[in-house]
Amino acid sequence: MDDVVAITLFRHGLTEENKRKSYLGWNDSPLSKEAIKTLTSYKFSGCGYDLLVSSDLQRCLYTIGLLFSKEKPMVLSEFREMNFGMFQGKSYKELRDVEEYQQWIDNMYSYTPPEGESFEQFTKRVERGWNILAEIILQKGARKPFVVTHGGVIRYLLSKFSPDNKEFWEWSIPEATGYELIFHTNQLRREEHCISLQAVPSMANENG
Repeated sequence: MDDVVAITLFRHGLTEENKRKSYLGWNDSPLSKEAIKTLTSYKFSGCGYDLLVSSDLQRCLYTIGLLFSKEKPMVLSEFREMNFGMFQGKSYKELRDVEEYQQWIDNMYSYTPPEGESFEQFTKRVERGWNILAEIILQKGARKPFVVTHGGVIRYLLSKFSPDNKEFWEWSIPEATGYELIFHTNQLRREEHCISLQAVPSMANENG
């Protein structure tokens, strides 16, 4: 249908720091060998994606480069992960006895990590990015945008636009996976919930 837009939100591949279960945030880390193997096995190039978008962090840019080697994405820094401040580069094991970390874990929506970003600042930034993306989609008449971003960004956008009534932390977004959100163009323009969503990659892409 001409008035339908299918937006894929895809998390970057597994990094070396993800394997260590550290908070990356605005830090970066190389993709793991496992991630490179997984990403190069996906068959997205021939699936009709007509707008490629990426966070400006290298783990996302490298991911989208592996998936779409012949095309350059539009880069939106608004789709960065949350800035975890002093927690960045550290794991739960390293932080569990830190008082500020415990306060953040207990009150993530209201407590700001030292030197980091509040949840409100994070969500407002992501919303700015979404509004930029929606405007470009509507101006260009794009029908299948593909966005490579981060787990927190995808969780927030799903909690905002999914037809499923699930909170931020209820969404599971493993690395190198995501969701396709399907909107009528008027719904996208009015910032309404999508019609439906489905996991990405589909079995066809995994095995094709």
